[in-house]
Amino acid sequence: MSKNRFDVISIFPDYLAPLKLSLIGKAQSAGLIEIAVHDLRDQTSDVHGSVDDTPYGGGAGMVMSPEPWGRAIDQVAGLVPELQHELIVLTPAGEKLTQELAQELTKSEHLIFACGRYEGIDVRVSDFYASAKNFKV
Repeated sequence: MSKNRFDVISIFPDYLAPLKLSLIGKAQSAGLIEIAVHDLRDQTSDVHGSVDDTPYGGGAGMVMSPEPWGRAIDQVAGLVPELQHELIVLTPAGEKLTQELAQELTKSEHLIFACGRYEGIDVRVSDFYASAKNFKV
């Protein structure tokens, strides 16, 4: 059985500290899975760590800017370039996580979870990685 790698990118990485506890923490300690949490704000270029922008093409609300997401996803994928990466963009408008889907995801070598907010992540991020080598979105 191969070890699965999970990378989570969020602007609230401390919210995910419980991943070190209980059964998930034990699986990590036993070397069965590897989980890393990354702060999206580490990939911003301004002093405020801005990650929000108006939607490309206009519209109401705010989306998360594509630039820090691109840098974060590239950095995470670069940690294990030999693996096939599956980018999971978390959004209320997305596909519902069912037991069947969870079982299917266990077959993935490397899952990258992109945790958005507001109206979500700029769609150009998922569009770009959908056509990138070694990625599945």
